[in-house]
This record gives sequence, C-alpha cells and structure tokens, in this order.
Amino acid sequence: MSTLESQMHEITASIPEPIGSRIAAGVSELATSGVAPGLAVGDTAPSFTLPDAHGAEVSLDTLLEAGPVVVTFYRGDWCPFCNLQLKALSDHLDAITAAGATLVAISPQAPDHGAGLVEKHDLRFSVLSDLDQSTSAAYKVRFDLSGELEDLQVNVFQNDPAAQNADGRRSLPVASTFIIGQDHVVRFSSVNADWRVRVEPTDVIGALASI
Repeated sequence: MSTLESQMHEITASIPEPIGSRIAAGVSELATSGVAPGLAVGDTAPSFTLPDAHGAEVSLDTLLEAGPVVVTFYRGDWCPFCNLQLKALSDHLDAITAAGATLVAISPQAPDHGAGLVEKHDLRFSVLSDLDQSTSAAYKVRFDLSGELEDLQVNVFQNDPAAQNADGRRSLPVASTFIIGQDHVVRFSSVNADWRVRVEPTDVIGALASI
C-alpha cells in the first residue's frame, strides 16, 4: 500500500511549476505569520459540540468518556489532499479503534457536504461541521485567506471558500491533527500551513500506542 505522502506527492507533482511556486510563497507567508500555530502538546483541548453529516450533535466530552479522541481538521470536500487524507484514515480506522480511540474530522462546511464525503469514500467515522468556525479558532488552526493564497484560491482555482463554508467566511483551517487524552490534554499535535503535507495515519497510530 502506498503511503499517504506518496499519494500527496503525485498530486503535487501534477501542479504546474508557476502555480506551485506561488503556493509555496503563500504557504511560507502563512507559516511565518504565526496566525494558525495550532494547539501544542500539553495544551488543554477546548470542548465542542458539532453536528455530524446527518445533523446529529457530537460532543467531545461524550467521546472522551470512551477513550482518547483523534481530531483532524480538513478544508472541505473540494480539496483533493483532504480527500486522500480522510480515505487513508478510514483505511486505518480498525487500528485506531483497536488503540481505544475515536476519530472525528471537522470542516467549515455544512453537514450536507459531509454527507456526500462520507458516501463517496465510505467513511466509517464522524465528519463534523464547524458551522461558525469557532472550533477551528479555539484550536488555533483557522486563518483568513489573504494575499497570494487568497488570489490562488479564488481566482486561479476558482473555488471561493466563502461559497463553500457554512458561515460564508473566506477562512480555512490549516492541515492539523490532534490526539486528545481523556483529561482533555493534547497528547499529539501535527499542524502544517502547507495543505499538501499531512500526517501519516501510521504516525497517529504510533502516538496512540504511546499514550
């Protein structure tokens, strides 16, 4: 089975160099700004209650009663890198569950988008909607599009997040995955301003084994 990194690389390699250079510049600007550093290991993870793809509310506090929770933030069903990551996580769900953990994925899109994503990839975990993006803000992963990244997203890729997000904001979460212990403490944190880079599911499983 190919690694998630190799699958991501295939998409990245297909991007024309001029566009790739602009992406790199925008990502560098975002990373340097420090606006979305994400929670660090040892931080307290904020509680949340969000609707899943069927509109049912899912509470972090309730999930933590059964064990640690893996929380991954993704940009939306329109993002091919997000699709690959969620599919890879679903493929490794048995190992995540065997480690005693629950997996949830969160995006700023409305539940109907999540429902389509679940059906498309036969996802076996909850896909949640951060309707006002307050959860991504609380986890310090939300950023407002500006400069190079805004121009690329809106005018080059012609996919305006304002038209995709439930709250109509031109904001997105950076690629990020956390493992939250039953005491609400972050035990693992992977945050990257570059959406073309994601944590491997095997690394998440390895981190769960050490908790």
